[in-house]
Parts: sequence; C-alpha cells; structure tokens
Amino acid sequence: MPEVIADTSPIQYLFQLDLLELLPRLYGGILVPTAVQEELERGRTLGVHLPTVAGLPWVRIVEPQTRVLLPLASGLGAGELQVMALAKETAGHLALLDDRRARRFADLLGVVYTGTLGVLLKAKRARMLEDLAPICDSLERSGFRMSPAARSALLSLAGEPTSPGS
Repeated sequence: MPEVIADTSPIQYLFQLDLLELLPRLYGGILVPTAVQEELERGRTLGVHLPTVAGLPWVRIVEPQTRVLLPLASGLGAGELQVMALAKETAGHLALLDDRRARRFADLLGVVYTGTLGVLLKAKRARMLEDLAPICDSLERSGFRMSPAARSALLSLAGEPTSPGS
C-alpha cells in the first residue's frame, strides 16, 4: 500500500474530530513534510488544538529533496508545496490536500490527491464510520469550508440522506 503525504488541513480537522487514527487504519504509513510539521507546531503555540505528529508511530517526517516547485506556485503555503514536491519524488503516493488552489496545482503536476472529505468517505465505505452528516456538522462548526453542493455530494456518495428529514 503506498504511503499518503498529508498536508496540515486534513491532519488538523481529523485530529479535532478525534478521527486522526483513520489515517493509519485506511492508508498505513503517513508522510508528513517538515513544513507541515512546523505549521502544526506554530498552530499549537498559538493555542490551536493540534497533534504533535512527530510522536505518532505511523508518521514519518520527511524533507523533500526537490525545490523546483517552490517558485512555480504562488499563493500556496510551504506545507502544500512540500506535499506536492514529495508526491512528485515518490511516485504512486496519494496527497491529502484540502485547499482548492493546491488541488489545481496538483492537477497540473499530475499528483493524485484526496482531502478530508475523501478520507471520511473512504472510512464510511470501510465501515469505520457510521454517519457522515453529524461529522460534516462538526467540520463546519470548526471552520472547515464546505459548499452545500460538496456536502450533498459527499452524503449522496455515502448513501445518506442529503437533506434533513430525508
């Protein structure tokens, strides 16, 4: 099973939902670029509820060797750039990205990706989660941006009612 390369956002939201353990259960090993680790550490110093990824046995902190991508993608964070650099260096790995601009850049590079919602859908299909609707509610309360169309599509793919009372 290829490892997954995680950006900050999926780690943050899965941790805050108390679902971070889905990552090793679904994917095995998780690569975390050094910039993502640093972003998580900075967030913790600001009081954000975030994990210490270096202490997780299924996480490997990795420094990308490629710096070519850095000047090509304006508007992306260091974590997103390092996720894509690692994805290009280690063919066959899945990138975990939530940011729309990062996903567009990943498309240009041919990087295969999913995001927090994709992880949740995979967990639901693997019967690790029962209902995604309440998880979507929690995600939205925590600041995760999800359009009504994305929520409806996710719930439909999960075989759940897409509107209350359905």
